[in-house]
Amino acid sequence: MEYKISELVAKTQVPKSTILYYIREGLLPKAKKIKSNVHRYSDEHVELIHYIKYMKEEIGSTNEQIKFALQNQNQSFSSSATMLQPLMNTLSAIPSDAEHFTKEEFIKHFHVDVGLLEELLNDGIVLPVNQDDYTDREASIIKLVTYFKEVGVDYSILKAYVHHAKAMSELEYQMQTQLCSVRNDKNFSTLWKIMFESLFNAKTYIFNRNTYQVLLNAVKNEIRQ
Repeated sequence: MEYKISELVAKTQVPKSTILYYIREGLLPKAKKIKSNVHRYSDEHVELIHYIKYMKEEIGSTNEQIKFALQNQNQSFSSSATMLQPLMNTLSAIPSDAEHFTKEEFIKHFHVDVGLLEELLNDGIVLPVNQDDYTDREASIIKLVTYFKEVGVDYSILKAYVHHAKAMSELEYQMQTQLCSVRNDKNFSTLWKIMFESLFNAKTYIFNRNTYQVLLNAVKNEIRQ
């Protein structure tokens, strides 16, 4: 279908000024020009506006990250990396204003025990995003391990977390592969919604609700006793 700008605004709930801004920034294709001052927009504009809105509001992606994904959308679900590129900062769980350190700087700044750090790196408990790029997120994990050591409790639960996290990552990759296999121009927007909602909403919901149920059952058992 073709839409006037007023119809596009009504359909997407995005202001005209914002839509025109997206076009100027290269996030949206230019409208079809019927004649002077008469332009028409398509269903593609509707889907892309929904995509952009979702990425900005729910994921916090920048214009450049979104533009990269859109420019590569034909490859996005036939290869793994491009579709998730706007999500990488979010998946890394590193704030945009985080202070970064080399490994040597990190050890000195946080007074890290080198032997413990190497042990946690080998166990996959400490996972710097890049080989020589550390932040206070890594420091917080090391501090957690020291708390375990202080009370004389083995931190095997963290090792178990790593094991299950790897298994979950493999499942997520399998899901993406399945999405790739059915991708076409019509279902593209639905496929990325499945991927993003699974990564950022369903996973947290399922894990936290299961933790809640286990703890609730434990409380009930204590009360019965």
